[in-house]
Amino acid sequence: MIFKLLLTFFAADTFGLTLQQVPLNWALVLEAIFLAMTFKLRLPLLKQENALFIALLLDTLFWITWLYFSGGATNAFISMLLLPIALAAVMLPMWAPWVLSGLSVCAYSAMIFAVPDHHMQMHGMDMSSHYQGMWFNFVISALVMTSSVALIAKRVRKQDQELAKIREGQLRQEQLLALGTASAQMAHQLATPMFSMRLLIDELQDEAAQPQELVEEMDGALKRCEDALGELRLATDVIRSGHQQTLPVLELVSSFKQKLDLFMPQTEVDYEMKLADDHLKVQSDTSLLPALLALAENAARASQEHIGQPRVSFSVERNKQSLLIRIRDYGAGIDNELLNQLGHHLVQNPKGLGVSLMLSHASLERIGGRLMLSHHQSGGSVATVTLPLSKDLQ
Repeated sequence: MIFKLLLTFFAADTFGLTLQQVPLNWALVLEAIFLAMTFKLRLPLLKQENALFIALLLDTLFWITWLYFSGGATNAFISMLLLPIALAAVMLPMWAPWVLSGLSVCAYSAMIFAVPDHHMQMHGMDMSSHYQGMWFNFVISALVMTSSVALIAKRVRKQDQELAKIREGQLRQEQLLALGTASAQMAHQLATPMFSMRLLIDELQDEAAQPQELVEEMDGALKRCEDALGELRLATDVIRSGHQQTLPVLELVSSFKQKLDLFMPQTEVDYEMKLADDHLKVQSDTSLLPALLALAENAARASQEHIGQPRVSFSVERNKQSLLIRIRDYGAGIDNELLNQLGHHLVQNPKGLGVSLMLSHASLERIGGRLMLSHHQSGGSVATVTLPLSKDLQ
């Protein structure tokens, strides 16, 4: 805008501009209003592609208007129409610079035809070929920007996205490594007191005066702790070795039912199997079952808080080369702000930091699976686990 004002009011004669002052003044006033609005809304404009395109489109129209009323195709600054095209090529999708290029070329072409005959003759020379050459040069420049520059910008944006994903993955792995180290340390620290508790319970069982029901209940709880500690040690060894195996889907579901009945006997679970083939197998390791149990535990807790009853729906179905496991809760649902963060980052929330979901997501990623959280149409939320089927059964 400042550049146009300087050319219009201070340098018109220097650069041989032919000004139509009255319409030019009105155009500059409108552009000043437009610039004031875009400056106030500059942050939202940069975040929304459509809004930014509209701003560049209007800017192109203002440039066309100024050029038309200051000499048209004879204006030495006709190439300034390339600026919005360049910005669109760098910041917007491929279609945006093509639209602006088409508009600018059409406007330039119209200005060429509108050049008066006396401007085509200068000092006895025919200037029509000169203006045609300028037009052709402008078209070539616009094509280069809408193709080469746009492709380069697209590639750079793609690389930036890939780098962002890599950085996000590294951060998640660092957090998981810290959690894994802490878990291993706690497991090592638990081994000694659990061994002492085992000795005490054995002594209590030998004393007839002690209530046997209480002793049996303590013994059962301790056995579950010992089993969990053993599974943790086994999982650590398997993860360290990177060993994976194929597991029949029916065996996976059966193990899931047994563990759920053992650790969460009060939970009401609705099972739904949609498998036409009972011999399907999935890629698995020792972390798969705990990941599914953690999702079921979260779902039961959400249902308990919302409807006063720990209830979970568990469904299994095949989708081409993958197995889909859906674990639905009957809770109040997940806030949209947290929906895309849970499972990927540690989030600050009154109900926790999302550690179990993050661990489950990492466990599934390691065996080629993925976890996706979504809203259920009847209320609550759904955790959809996608697992790759064994290659020999796809």
